[in-house]
Amino acid sequence: MEVIKNQIDDLNIELTIALKAEDYAEQEKKRLSAYKRNADFKGFRKGMVPASLVKKVYGDQALYEAINGVVSEQLDKFIKDNNLHILGEPIASESQKEQEWKDGNEFEFKFDLGLSPEIDLEVGKDDKLPYYQIEVTDKAKAAMKDSILRQYGQLEEGETAGEDDYLVVDFTQGEKSVEGVYVAVNKVEGEAKNSFLGAKADDQFDVNVNEAFTNETDRASMLKMKKEELAALEPVWHVTVVNVKTFVPAAENQETYDKVFGKDVVKSAEEFDAKITERLQANYKQEADYRLSQDLRKYLVDKANVNVPETFLKRWLYENNKEKFTKEEIEKEFDGFLGDFRWQLVRGSLMKKFELKVEDKDMLEAAKAFAAYQYAMYGMGNVPEELLTEAAAQMLKDEKQMRNIEENVENEKVIAAVKEKITLQNKKISEEKFRELK
Repeated sequence: MEVIKNQIDDLNIELTIALKAEDYAEQEKKRLSAYKRNADFKGFRKGMVPASLVKKVYGDQALYEAINGVVSEQLDKFIKDNNLHILGEPIASESQKEQEWKDGNEFEFKFDLGLSPEIDLEVGKDDKLPYYQIEVTDKAKAAMKDSILRQYGQLEEGETAGEDDYLVVDFTQGEKSVEGVYVAVNKVEGEAKNSFLGAKADDQFDVNVNEAFTNETDRASMLKMKKEELAALEPVWHVTVVNVKTFVPAAENQETYDKVFGKDVVKSAEEFDAKITERLQANYKQEADYRLSQDLRKYLVDKANVNVPETFLKRWLYENNKEKFTKEEIEKEFDGFLGDFRWQLVRGSLMKKFELKVEDKDMLEAAKAFAAYQYAMYGMGNVPEELLTEAAAQMLKDEKQMRNIEENVENEKVIAAVKEKITLQNKKISEEKFRELK
């Protein structure tokens, strides 16, 4: 047996494993013996089938398994003996020749190995990054106040429909009718909107619903029928306005304060203003922290100057995903993958450097935080602790979700550790300028 290393460059190795018959004969014999013990042929007792018949039926499979076992063993041994840190797994070399799978033949296998680059990244106070402090302005406070009051507003009876109002209408077409439909004026498309704008109770007009409501799913829901039924109908319907619903923001009073913040938490316009400022500051801090994490990630990857075997990685990605993606698709998305991959290498290096570990409690807390975020997306705040714990436990049973959560925890730990080492330069900035940052 020969194992031949061809060092293409610092990050690529072509490994040749050459086998003679005696190198795999013992493994082949063991596999044939195993097949003989379990062979169930008519006319023979189990385990008593002649070896020649077993080899005739199972010989090719035993040969393949024996050679594959020997080659895998030699690959693993080479990697361990040489203390190699490889990316992905070895893949068959493009120079690999076709084999004649025949017992007694000599075989030669060539593999490409992509090596992980050595990363030795030092960070200290000489490393400087801006930490943005977004200024709270009267304009931003007014916008948030308006948003809150609108959030707790309600529909009231109106006279003439404006852009942000609703019309309650009846649709009729011959003998068909759909009554009490709420139509948001700002959702009506095309010239049809002119008929809805300014409409009053008892007004009547015709509308082409295909032009006014182009989303087929929404149109079917509005007319209370299946999408398949729409095609059989004429698009023009007669509309009768039942009444106008005007959206009115909540009044700024104690009842609204209690709904928004809890009973008696806020008791005056000044306290309301202070709470809005607090919320804006919290939101801005969250945005600034995220911006810093992204800036830090880019800074660290650039500073580490991580080189990877790109050609190998493209082939490895294709070989492991050929049923999902074409080579062209992988090429198109490769830059995005490469950015994430380089960060993973840097993050892993810094986890070791700073002796950071992801504990079970970290995973649980991160999963609970994500569960709370999901509940909040559906308008559910203050979810009981036991529900969050149960949702988190379910997430952590899913391998994909668990890996994502673990990566996020690692990101947070590394970013937090690096922030303590470097110099953050506080920089005040307006919201408008912050949004313009690239």
